Amino acid sequence: MSTQPKTTRRRTRTQAPAIEIRQMRLEDLPAVFELGQKLFTAADLPTLYRSWDDDELLQVFNSSEETCFVAVAGERVVGFVLGSVMEKPHSAWRYGWLEWLGVAPGYKRMGVATRLLNKLTDVFIERDARIMLVDTDEENVEALAFFRRHGFGQEKRHVYLSLNLDDHPRNPERRNGQRSG
Repeated sequence: MSTQPKTTRRRTRTQAPAIEIRQMRLEDLPAVFELGQKLFTAADLPTLYRSWDDDELLQVFNSSEETCFVAVAGERVVGFVLGSVMEKPHSAWRYGWLEWLGVAPGYKRMGVATRLLNKLTDVFIERDARIMLVDTDEENVEALAFFRRHGFGQEKRHVYLSLNLDDHPRNPERRNGQRSG
């Protein structure tokens, strides 16, 4: 009978390479947009109620630059978080809204998303936000697990509906047999 000690395999977390979390700059926008284009697709998130586009990125960055951060490895943007602080009229409460969070596939499970979330959380706290909000597609299991691990809760189901107007009977292009594009 062998008396060798039983070896147990431990799941080890991949160590994050040297990554800097810093304020997003104007020159980061093309890289952030390109990364978002790869991450937020209709094929992967068909019920996403809003689409990732350059207008969305510019709007959030221009209105809330102080709550937009990137994760940079060397010269490459490998992650980003976009947030904003909301104030409601006639309310003393401020809300921190995490609008977009994305990490390049090769950098997932290395703590990059957590570091971005922590940076944004710190800024929301400094800006006196009392509640932090985030939304995601209910089928985005990876995002839901991430947010739950970081203390988000009180989930509410929100239904978004769509109507394809290309095929709508009152669409004049359809009636005339013309299609643009």
